[in-house]
Amino acid sequence: MPFDRMVRAVDEWAGENPNEEVFIQIGGGDYLPRHADFDRMVEGADYRARLQASDLFVAHVGMGSILQALELEKQMLLLPRIAAKGEHTTEHQRDTAKRFAGRRGLMIVEHTDALKEKMTHLLREPLQTGGVFSSKASPELVRAVAGFLQDGRDPD
Repeated sequence: MPFDRMVRAVDEWAGENPNEEVFIQIGGGDYLPRHADFDRMVEGADYRARLQASDLFVAHVGMGSILQALELEKQMLLLPRIAAKGEHTTEHQRDTAKRFAGRRGLMIVEHTDALKEKMTHLLREPLQTGGVFSSKASPELVRAVAGFLQDGRDPD
């Protein structure tokens, strides 16, 4: 779903900070950035490479985005989509934001003014990242799932 509110805010910030390299994945929205490089969709390896090279990852509060940034130990600034503004069909991103609030390596804002302010702040004073997420399952989880799949054993 389009998220023109965030795309416009990041593009405005890019215009106010011309020495910063800014790339935006804009999806299917109507707003086309004037100050930042952009593409409608970035896939797979290119997406991961761009994320790896970034100093700050700005995104909606989607679990895929959060998990990839945590795995790569990237600081992230998140703005939830709001269903009442037509940015999503439910308010689940606000619920996810509440669940992740205060976690190491990420900051959540509700408004675009705060988004632009925090972008500047986080590039000067980055968040602590790392040690939050592993891309590999723990041995205990692997054993529990294997036991369940082999004989239906309850992991408890």
